[in-house]
Amino acid sequence: MNAPDPFTGLSAFLAVAEAGGFTGAAARLGVSPAAVSQAVKALEARIGALLFVRTTRRVGLTEAGAALLARVGPAATEIVSAIEEVGAMGSVPAGLLRLTVPRMAVPLIVEPVVAALRRSHPRIAIEIAVEDATVDLAARGYDAGIRIGEYVELDMVAVRLTRDIAWTVVGSPAYLDARGRPERPEDLTRHEAIRYRFPTSGVIYRWEFERDGRALTVDPPGSLIVNDGGLLSSFARAGLGLTYLPDIAVEADLAAGLLHKVLEPFLPQTPGLFLYFPRRAQDQPKLRAFIDVARSVLKP
Repeated sequence: MNAPDPFTGLSAFLAVAEAGGFTGAAARLGVSPAAVSQAVKALEARIGALLFVRTTRRVGLTEAGAALLARVGPAATEIVSAIEEVGAMGSVPAGLLRLTVPRMAVPLIVEPVVAALRRSHPRIAIEIAVEDATVDLAARGYDAGIRIGEYVELDMVAVRLTRDIAWTVVGSPAYLDARGRPERPEDLTRHEAIRYRFPTSGVIYRWEFERDGRALTVDPPGSLIVNDGGLLSSFARAGLGLTYLPDIAVEADLAAGLLHKVLEPFLPQTPGLFLYFPRRAQDQPKLRAFIDVARSVLKP
């Protein structure tokens, strides 16, 4: 047998105590006085104590009723306040927005968008985890993530944040002066590569190329292996080898002449960076606010 609902009758009890009578309580609750009286009697029977003293002139609390009101009244106020606050979250951008982002998205997306979001929506708190590994959003409690389009699962809603990516093989001027420039993907066997290991699978990434409309992969030799995209460009700038990166991740280094492109005719393009999230999450005001601000700031 199921236990009775401990909240049954409490709204009627509180309404009578506040209104000072059953008629006033009935008007507040939108029911008949008889229904209020019946609910209170059922509550009294369940707890085994008389809550009100009824006379022809007034309705007053008994000692037990006053004790119950002293405990339940403040709790009821807190419950109503909590419901109102949560209800407000359904229409006003507020609450904690948790995001997982790859390292290369930090300067490109996170820094400008979060700064603008904090100015326009100060009620949104933001937590950002920087990680290149593939993440299960639900299991880790994230609202959304940012990843390269080809790595976003098909059942997710994806919102474009950047242009498409052109992949690049890059090296420092010092490295290229010392070792020469590869002319074909096969020439990489004579070079030192800075390679990337996927954090989740542990697989070392094979560099992807295109030639005459056909895909070609190369596993270049190299004694430096990392699982962080930022280290790839850092080690390349230091002249430790060639590396393979999205062009948007090294735009500043290329513009400053710290890195140079090689093998450009053989490099493919892929979708850019996308914000992704489960379909059921797309109506959250805090997430919609992030999307609107990102579109305004980034103009993808």
